[in-house]
Amino acid sequence: MKLKKSLATTLLAAALAGTAAAQGQKGRGAGAANARPAAAEVEKAAAGPFDQKRFDALRAEGFEALYNLDYEGARRRFRELTVVFPSHPAGYELLAASLWLKTLNESRRLQASLYNNEGFYKEKDDKVDPKVAGEFRELTRRAKELSEARLKANPKDTDALYYLGAVEGLKAAWGSTVERSFMAAMGSGKDSVNHHRDLLKLDPTYVDAKVTIGMYDYVVGSLPAIVKIGATFIGYRGSKKRGLAALEEVAREGRWARDDAKSLLIALLKRERRYRDAYVYASELAAKYPRNYLLKMEAADALVSQAELDRATNPEAARKTEAEAFAVFDSLLAPAPGTNASNAPRVPLDLVRYNYGDALLVAGHAERAAKELAAAAAVPGAQASMVTRARLRGAQALDLAGRREEAVAQYRAVLALPNVYDSHEDAKRGLKEPYRLTRKVGENGAGGAETSDAKVN
Repeated sequence: MKLKKSLATTLLAAALAGTAAAQGQKGRGAGAANARPAAAEVEKAAAGPFDQKRFDALRAEGFEALYNLDYEGARRRFRELTVVFPSHPAGYELLAASLWLKTLNESRRLQASLYNNEGFYKEKDDKVDPKVAGEFRELTRRAKELSEARLKANPKDTDALYYLGAVEGLKAAWGSTVERSFMAAMGSGKDSVNHHRDLLKLDPTYVDAKVTIGMYDYVVGSLPAIVKIGATFIGYRGSKKRGLAALEEVAREGRWARDDAKSLLIALLKRERRYRDAYVYASELAAKYPRNYLLKMEAADALVSQAELDRATNPEAARKTEAEAFAVFDSLLAPAPGTNASNAPRVPLDLVRYNYGDALLVAGHAERAAKELAAAAAVPGAQASMVTRARLRGAQALDLAGRREEAVAQYRAVLALPNVYDSHEDAKRGLKEPYRLTRKVGENGAGGAETSDAKVN
């Protein structure tokens, strides 16, 4: 279980970083300068002169849309890349990455805190749309095929080697977060790292390649001691400290992957209880990509965790930090006056209200939390999984508020809903005895709260 949690949490953190390879690296240095003409010649032979300016524009526009959660807008640009540059792997790799991110977002899995919930790893009946899975496999197959063709023409083509590693990393991320094939994902992750290490031998200035390497180092370095010994024996080595340092280097010095590294660091720094640092990255990205409500919620989550950490030693500071976090949720639920509704980003109210309620509960505001979670379950068109999770968390809030009879009614209601992330088991526990909350910052959900008799969902 710990192996699965370490792997999946980190891969989810890379949700916006999994596409880094398609960004490319213009102007890296001598090694890159020697490799670039060969790639351009392959493209020229296949489809005329390589239009670098158009390539860069489509890629940048696509990434802007992707980070702003405009998946269809991103896919239009990436699809155009496959048409205009048919022998280049970028378009196919980016299409696969955007499909992965869209799939996670639609299933409410594009948040790192979810992967701290042990119920996520127990669930067996989760279904992946066969059509979507087939499209992902075909896109990654095509991207890998084109990368290998370029490497066959020129073994020192650094961009092709980068894309080859990226495809393997993307397969690892899909397997872990969508299909939950954790050991297979670890194998693909290792292949990705090996390709990018080979790349850095060819061109040490290709800093963006360190995103994958840093992520993998952190994952393996996070494994329990007994598992780590076995991993080392079969060739897996890692270091949390080295992994974080590599990602922080990319966040400072990367050419195209700075935002990708920052996205990774948001989740990893929370695991390290460096909540203020995580908040800085999250708020910075949220300001850059204003339509991305997920980044705002990640910032709020970091603040809730920081407040929980400070509560015992500096209650006043904790209250101020907590209020700052709640203000983020309020802004998502009630856009600023004068906001054009037609142009405002679409925010899933069930998800926002659930996270707000969870944050309130962790902060000790059980009555307010119960109201917010009830509102989350009642949002028109709320996703079925969110209704289950909100009802369960609402029942726990009612228990903490001393409203036992109402809590029992909600636990019973949960048993009649789909079993999401082991929610039925938690509801049965709640029926046997009142829910209790103990403080363990940095482990489960917003603020890192964990319970003594039921796991947070």
